[in-house]
Amino acid sequence: MIVRPRRSALYLPASNARAIEKARRLPCDVVILDLEDAVAPEAKVAARAQAVAAVRDGGFGARELVVRVNGLGTPWGADDLDALAAVRPDAVLVSKVDGADDVAAYRGQVVDGVALWAMVETARSVLRLEAIASAPGLGALVLGTNDLAKEMRARLDTERTAFGGMLAMTVAAARAFGLVVLDGVHNAIDDADGLARQCAQGAALGFDGKTLIHPSQIAACNAAYSPAADEVAWARRIVDAFDGQEGVGVIRVDGRMVERLHLGEARALLDVVAMLDARDEPTQPSPRA
Repeated sequence: MIVRPRRSALYLPASNARAIEKARRLPCDVVILDLEDAVAPEAKVAARAQAVAAVRDGGFGARELVVRVNGLGTPWGADDLDALAAVRPDAVLVSKVDGADDVAAYRGQVVDGVALWAMVETARSVLRLEAIASAPGLGALVLGTNDLAKEMRARLDTERTAFGGMLAMTVAAARAFGLVVLDGVHNAIDDADGLARQCAQGAALGFDGKTLIHPSQIAACNAAYSPAADEVAWARRIVDAFDGQEGVGVIRVDGRMVERLHLGEARALLDVVAMLDARDEPTQPSPRA
């Protein structure tokens, strides 16, 4: 499994050519071209053509390119998937997934070599997290807190008071089955303090990153989800300590017992740091440092 940074995942309407062009220069880790919520029905076909052209033309560099398609139950979903099969984005993100059967239906329509990501944004999806996360062929869970709040009739405050358990359970389901997991968006674009609090909350819960709705949110998100300086130093000590210790399962590092599972985690973290360094982007210490 390739470990890559997914700290910031920016949604863009696939109908907005100017935004797509700008995204090729933005410091986000993931670009999500949206064919679903952000596009009006009368613009769906044109937006699909624009998304296909963007994937085909490339130019996004190290950014992961994902397309969120319309559901198979809509007039546009099947055509979205057919059109994307020819250009092969890094991943296809699907919405309103209620269970393993939905995952299987989409997996059958997404070509091999293209990752399948699923939104967790319905009450049923929360109740079936294990079944969804364990479904064959799934690569990531993406939390959709706006749709979830609407369906639950819950208040979506900055602290996500009504969603604490669901946030943790989504992370647990993803980790249990080796999936990437991204937090939901923060709606208030000008609320820098609220964004910072949500990023810190998501990072503490174990999310890999956060979905965003505006480029101004990228820097704070990248900072919150970048490996902290003390985490990087600890990972290097673990890797150094295990060097030349083949066949040894547990060693002592700085007075702490460290197992080989921690070695794997340390190497994965250092791989992420190396990828960030390769982009010539200074790795900003996380507020968790």
